[in-house]
Amino acid sequence: MTMTMIVFIGSLLFVMALGIPIAHSLIMSGVVLLIYMKEFDTQTLAQTMIDGADNFPLMAIAFFILAGELMNAGGVSRRIIAFAIALIGHVKGGLGYVAILATLLFSGLTGSAVADVAALGSILIPVMEEAGYKRSHSASLIAAAGIIPPLMPPSVPMIIFGVTGNVSIPRLFMSGIVPGVLLCACLAATWGWIARKENFKPQPKKPFRELVKTARDAIWAFILPLIIIVGLRGGIFTPTEAAAIAVFYALFVGLFIYRELKFSHITEVLVSSSKVTSVVMFLAAAAMISSWLIAIANIPVFLADTLAPLMDNKILLMFAINLLVLVVGTAMDSTPTILILTPVLMPVILKAGIDPIYFGFMFVFNNMIGLLTPPVGTVLNVAAGVGRVSMEEIIRKVMPYMWIEIVLLLLLTVFPQLVIIPMQWFMPG
Repeated sequence: MTMTMIVFIGSLLFVMALGIPIAHSLIMSGVVLLIYMKEFDTQTLAQTMIDGADNFPLMAIAFFILAGELMNAGGVSRRIIAFAIALIGHVKGGLGYVAILATLLFSGLTGSAVADVAALGSILIPVMEEAGYKRSHSASLIAAAGIIPPLMPPSVPMIIFGVTGNVSIPRLFMSGIVPGVLLCACLAATWGWIARKENFKPQPKKPFRELVKTARDAIWAFILPLIIIVGLRGGIFTPTEAAAIAVFYALFVGLFIYRELKFSHITEVLVSSSKVTSVVMFLAAAAMISSWLIAIANIPVFLADTLAPLMDNKILLMFAINLLVLVVGTAMDSTPTILILTPVLMPVILKAGIDPIYFGFMFVFNNMIGLLTPPVGTVLNVAAGVGRVSMEEIIRKVMPYMWIEIVLLLLLTVFPQLVIIPMQWFMPG
């Protein structure tokens, strides 16, 4: 068993060290392990990959990504930011609070950290710079707040976890609402402390008439997450059906309400969303090989035996798993981490009697923190690129936010009721 793990992990790390993309690395390490186990068969390999992508709930990812692209192209992003500025832009450090609030409002549109950081950063960072904020402060805050959307419905990482771990996706969605708001409050408190030190100048207060106008303009953006939450809670539609509804809603709003989305833009939007979706689907197909091999090699059983001394203490077990995921998250992006580790950890979680919905949220949250950690740090790289800030500078500025996010992760580990009780209220039964 130990040799099997060494062969799999060693070959995966070796191939990744050569700079080969993670999906191809998963396939190649799977081939190595199949050869070692004397099970290599090209037909089995191909069929396993097809099975990995041939999954109805995964269609939700394609639709939600497309809906997000349509909403951004249709002018929704700009209207959300305009409303947030009119609401709280006048307080001290107000544009920082605007970034956090806008990220929360963006959550109902894409469920993707990278997409929201790119959209929000490209619009808000120049505005913040013009108001006297340093680009490094703006980019680091937007990067830290960018992990909120994947914790809220419709979350793409939660869809991937739900499919991989065979867990209810609607309940996963609902598990993130209250912790996501808690994270917003923690980031706002951290930004308030930084704003007092930096002595940012407040913006002029917008007249009430403008606040009403921006709220009226943005109302269509607020309706979409409500449709998703109410529909899923009431059992009216599945996550995949909700995603399809989101696409038609985004088309309608962009074409006929805001009239910023033109028919000539749709091809470009479809191509852009297809590129993002294809990456996720190819990863899902490649990771299916690893999941299948992990199962037949009995690696979950080996891990359960290794963690047996912690099985009677759920909090200590969660601490150990959180540490493992945090370390892995520094070197690997969230999607492959979820696809690889979920089949390994789920049997351990179930054996220990930990709520799989609670674990799913914690696992996704942990992975999102990994998006802020170098050297991979996908969100960090995007924020640095959009804000035209060096990686060294943004890493230094993002540290206070990352520490507060880790503290919240530990708090939710000690008090799982903060996740479980609200989730049960949103999705009873």
